[in-house]
Amino acid sequence: MSTSTSHGERGSAEGIERFGYKQELKRTLSFTDLVVYGLIFMVPIAPFAIFGGVFSGSGGMVPLAYIIALAAMMFSANSYAQMAQAFPMAGSVFTYAGRGIARPVGFVAGWMILLDYILIPCLLYLAAALAMAGIVPQVPLWAWLVAFVVLNTVINYMGIQLTALVTKIMLVLELLVLAIFLVIGFVAVAQGRGQGFSFDAFFNADTFSLPLLFGAASLAVLSFLGFDAISTLAEENAGPSKSIGKAMIGALIVVGVLFVVQTWVASMLVEDPAALIANGDPTGTAFYEAAGNAGGTFMFILTAASTAIAWGFANALVAQAATSRLLFAMARDRQLPKFLSKVSDKHQVPVNATFVVAVVSLILGIYLTFLPDGLVAISALVNFGALTAFLLLNASVVWWFIVKQKSRRWLVHLVFPVLGFLILAVVLYNARASAQILGVAWLIIGIIVAVVLYRSGRMTDPLATDRADGAASRSVGGR
Repeated sequence: MSTSTSHGERGSAEGIERFGYKQELKRTLSFTDLVVYGLIFMVPIAPFAIFGGVFSGSGGMVPLAYIIALAAMMFSANSYAQMAQAFPMAGSVFTYAGRGIARPVGFVAGWMILLDYILIPCLLYLAAALAMAGIVPQVPLWAWLVAFVVLNTVINYMGIQLTALVTKIMLVLELLVLAIFLVIGFVAVAQGRGQGFSFDAFFNADTFSLPLLFGAASLAVLSFLGFDAISTLAEENAGPSKSIGKAMIGALIVVGVLFVVQTWVASMLVEDPAALIANGDPTGTAFYEAAGNAGGTFMFILTAASTAIAWGFANALVAQAATSRLLFAMARDRQLPKFLSKVSDKHQVPVNATFVVAVVSLILGIYLTFLPDGLVAISALVNFGALTAFLLLNASVVWWFIVKQKSRRWLVHLVFPVLGFLILAVVLYNARASAQILGVAWLIIGIIVAVVLYRSGRMTDPLATDRADGAASRSVGGR
């Protein structure tokens, strides 16, 4: 192969044998499937659940905080796109940093994003269970948690095609709820409810503070986490390898527009912005109350119930699928216990990894129900882990393409990754202190484990490395 285009077009069709691996997962996902997967993972109505916290942290400029977060994610999506085309394998940043820089760096990147992938299903199940328990208090909280975990595990076990079908149905329902809210919300604003028509949510000189906005963006980023999970399906992608990157960017653009529009409408419908900024949103109902201002009790219940179903069923479903693929990839490379690399002969899914994610989510989720700040703590860890992994991803693009391959595509291989790295660094710097402390502690543990694995000889795989280096080198030829 002499050009990157030929490599991209033939990559998925030829399989991953040239990288030293056996094709075990089933290639059935189309470009549309990948985009839908990313959209459902990010949840088009994700701001419903964290609107109040972002509103308080940003001085009422929620759409602006989401625009900053979107910019950071777009640069990182470019980095994912470049690395996914060079290395079209499962494993996400674990694979890209490991092959782009060095195996130990890849392990640390994979270790950090495990905070996102392992914990986010638990976060979603817990948030959904709490919401449903509030609507139907007669059913115990733990029962809702068990129900969501069991249902999603069964669907994921049945195969990626069923998962893709279910996610498409759920996406349509979420977009329907969002459309209802936007129509009723715009009508209410036109009638003068809330604060009336205003662009203060995009910029308000009275409350503007750059550090606060970046701090709010560190929370808003939670809504975008999931676009990267598309890369974990690289070995189930039926199209060219470049489809992975295109699907990420497409999904981000669509969901970014939806996030900005819905938070703008909700911001105009907040009854007392000053009180929400000063006191925060301890009950997590600020968005539902804004929706209630527009459409009464019906809109309050509709937005609250749809959030519970979207987070606990649709989003958790794809989160569990993505997490199992990451565990599968790391175990296949001997970075995690071998039993996690077991693939079901019948359904062609990483069966043991799927069940492990379910068990961890169930145990940790039930434990967190007894902690008053369980959701806050786990959310902080999820964001810190993902953003740190994205930092390493952006560094991997520069190191692999510019340093190793001598690429002259300065914009996509140097400028964009550096900008993405800098924005993420500022967001992390302005994140909550608790997230920084817990995240750094996890990072230190990961570095120690990486050193142990390296010294034991489990960080090397000459056959796979040689094949990957040779194939990826040819993919940059002609640039």
